[in-house]
Amino acid sequence: MNFMEIAENRQSCRSYDSREVEPEKLQAILEAARLSPSACNGQPYRLTVCRGATAKAVAAATQSMGMNKFASQAPILIVVSEMPYVKSAALGAKLKGNDYRSIDIGIATAYLTAEATAQGLSTCILGWLDDKKIREICGLEHPVRLVITLGYAKEETIRPKKRKDLSELVKEI
Repeated sequence: MNFMEIAENRQSCRSYDSREVEPEKLQAILEAARLSPSACNGQPYRLTVCRGATAKAVAAATQSMGMNKFASQAPILIVVSEMPYVKSAALGAKLKGNDYRSIDIGIATAYLTAEATAQGLSTCILGWLDDKKIREICGLEHPVRLVITLGYAKEETIRPKKRKDLSELVKEI
């Protein structure tokens, strides 16, 4: 799959089947996140791979107010937690007033989900979560920023993308 095919095929999955994810596919997905660019190469995040009862508990911590009911179906949940800056990125963030960690987490998540698509797997990026509960479940000290569900889609129909027109997103000067 070339990158445009990945971009066209990647979508948020809300219905997973029970197949387990092969270890080599998971490894490739995690490696893609590891290779993603970050400010000063600091990689200010940690990925916690959750399976079984831990995945179910993390899924439950994303389901308040009726949200993310499908998360319990996914065989793997990846918890993305924010780590402290490396010194050079911390200085740059302070001087420029930019939140490089959030940017870096977004880039790593994009790489991870793109590689999952290339591996024939599906994902959904969850921002609705209970940070405190997930930290307790996973034994994490630092803030949880995202949870990514990962597995095989129950249905593999690619939905038409609803996106803004390029002219609304791009300005050439």
